[in-house]
Amino acid sequence: MPTGENEQALRKIIDFTRLLSIAVLFIHFYLRCYTTFQQFGLTHTITDRILQPVARLPMFRTIMIAKISALNLLIISLIGSKGKKDEKIRPKTIATYLVAALTLYFISNLFAAAHITYMSVTTLGYLLFMTGGGLLFRLLKLRLDGDIFNKDNESFPQEQRLLENEYSINLPAEYLFRGKRFKSWINIINPFRGTLVGGSPGAGKSYFVIRHLITQHIAKGFAMLIYDFKYDDLSKIAYNALRKHGGRSFYVINFEHIMHRSNPLEPETMLDITDAMEAARTIMLGLNREWIKKQGDFFVESPINFITALIWFLKKYDGGRYCTLPHVIELSLVDYKELFAVLTSEPEIEVLINPFISAWKNEAYEQLEGQIASAKISLARLSSPQLYYVLSGNDFSLDINNPKEPKVVCLANNPQKSQVYGAVLSLYVNRINKLVNRKRQQKCSLIFDEFPTIYFNGIDNLIATARSNKVAVTLAVQDYSQLKKDYGREQAEVIMNIVGNIICGQVTGDTAKQLSERFGKINQQKQSVSINSNDTSVSRSTQLDYAIPASKIASLSSGEFVGMVADDPTNKIDLKTFHCQIQNDHAAIEHEEKSYQSIPPARTVRQTDILTNYRGIKEDVCYLVEELANH
Repeated sequence: MPTGENEQALRKIIDFTRLLSIAVLFIHFYLRCYTTFQQFGLTHTITDRILQPVARLPMFRTIMIAKISALNLLIISLIGSKGKKDEKIRPKTIATYLVAALTLYFISNLFAAAHITYMSVTTLGYLLFMTGGGLLFRLLKLRLDGDIFNKDNESFPQEQRLLENEYSINLPAEYLFRGKRFKSWINIINPFRGTLVGGSPGAGKSYFVIRHLITQHIAKGFAMLIYDFKYDDLSKIAYNALRKHGGRSFYVINFEHIMHRSNPLEPETMLDITDAMEAARTIMLGLNREWIKKQGDFFVESPINFITALIWFLKKYDGGRYCTLPHVIELSLVDYKELFAVLTSEPEIEVLINPFISAWKNEAYEQLEGQIASAKISLARLSSPQLYYVLSGNDFSLDINNPKEPKVVCLANNPQKSQVYGAVLSLYVNRINKLVNRKRQQKCSLIFDEFPTIYFNGIDNLIATARSNKVAVTLAVQDYSQLKKDYGREQAEVIMNIVGNIICGQVTGDTAKQLSERFGKINQQKQSVSINSNDTSVSRSTQLDYAIPASKIASLSSGEFVGMVADDPTNKIDLKTFHCQIQNDHAAIEHEEKSYQSIPPARTVRQTDILTNYRGIKEDVCYLVEELANH
């Protein structure tokens, strides 16, 4: 802290310097305009004797040197001044004063012969410069920080190294740090710890992140499952990447434009009744999303048990010959008397169907309808010849990461029919999940665009346990609230917290707050100015504050992402958090997309084939019921 004596000494030095400047200018006037002073009787012998040796000093040899010397001394005194700061000072006002002052101060040389005019103009320029200079140095001291949005304070170092391995996803980026731009990389070196890609519509999830994830993982030999919500946006990228790298078969499940056929209830893959129960739960909760939050209720569990009994019965009957979802739907429509007679022939499902048979025998028909009708009504939405055709075929098995036959499978949805298609696609996802999470299989990538539009039972368990089996899960969501609406608060929180890698574009509300807290705090410099009637005080301090505030996450541009990556024991990353602009080569991507080939049709399907298959399934169920009734 400066003492009072030091401050007083400084002020005396400043005052003396300014007085010296005025003295130099006055002596210059006296020496240059001596005759005028003499005419007005302002000279004296003693003064002349004192100034005679002074006049021989180098600074008084010419008009310009003397005036510049006086001006320099004035500038020095202004630099050390400590006047009251005024926030109303404007740069234009200062510029006007200084330009006018310098112009008058030096143009007065033209009037050197007219002494009074010369001294008047020079003095006016001097006074204007003193005024403008005082404003200038007060203004510079007041303008402490021009970073009104605190961008520099909220910037931090980020990973600039390219860290690659046989599984990694590497995205080139650019970030801002202390006003300068630097090249960086988003290195997802361990995708098996789960990746969450977030962002509102238009944030650039697919264009800046998911497309690179697909192409890089296909290039590195991954088997892949892609849930393509807006077919064929992602499927076309995967198909053309696979054409370049090869090594895997390509399949598409599409209910509108039929490509391949596959049975999600393959009897060979259902080892025990719990598999049937998982399949039944997936299909029923996928068709009735509001049931997700009511699991455990009587009128939710009853339909699930009923469908479980049907699936496991068909799995056991005749070696699973009729174990498909269309046969399950048709079997559920059989009259109660015949249906219960059929189901009682399989002892393994006795415990499941006992409550229904009991209600039927006791003529509790209203209760029975309440238990079964909700299942029938839900399944009725799937009674479509095209759905039946796709779900009853067997073009490929669902063990997509089988090293003997690795596959890239795309599940096509349509936003206009997402509720119906999403439920069936959820069943495919559930069955694939069971098959891929095994040891000694090929590395595999599961990519879900618009993840909340399907019901994935056990996604948290998959992320938690599949890491050792080389299964990488990527979930694309728009917002935490969307996830919470479709999966419930508890499940949504688990999904948000269990993933190791997060890449998020523009989001608002609770999502932005959660992410801001997850990214943590950094040391930031704070400055404050206090202005009173006598002086201005400036204080600076450092304090911990959020590295990426929620408000900044809510205002991200398209292609601008924040997030955090996970590392592994063999490849440590100190700078895990990032806030950057992902750098896409737009011209190269546009050129690549122009050369894309459309996905070729897998088969020529006639409407008669679809209808024949539809009628055949109905006939299969009739035959099954008649055969068991006769026995």
